Amino acid sequence: MPAMWKRRSLPRVGMAIVRGRSMTPTLLEGDRLLVRYGAEPRAGRLAVVRFSDGVVAVKRLDHQASGEWWVVRDNAFEGRDSWSGGAIVPDGVLAVVLARLWPRPGRLPGPPGAVGR
Repeated sequence: MPAMWKRRSLPRVGMAIVRGRSMTPTLLEGDRLLVRYGAEPRAGRLAVVRFSDGVVAVKRLDHQASGEWWVVRDNAFEGRDSWSGGAIVPDGVLAVVLARLWPRPGRLPGPPGAVGR
């Protein structure tokens, strides 16, 4: 008699490497991030997103409007965000950042200047 069991789906995790300076001071060029695919996006969290032109980047989730996420950068002088590249459709949020793996392992702080977020 075959054993009946239900396969649990394991969380899909991966790694992202930061390129560019749009997320400084929170993230620096070359930081390695632990990310989780399929995690529930929440405002204030960092996420790997795909803009409508196909560019993939790490950005901060700001707010949702009409089902789309608006993302921002932590560095006001570099890079792009939703104000320059448009909102991110729900499928465009590819993964949520869980932690920095290297070179400074640990949890990531909230947006610069935020208190209690």
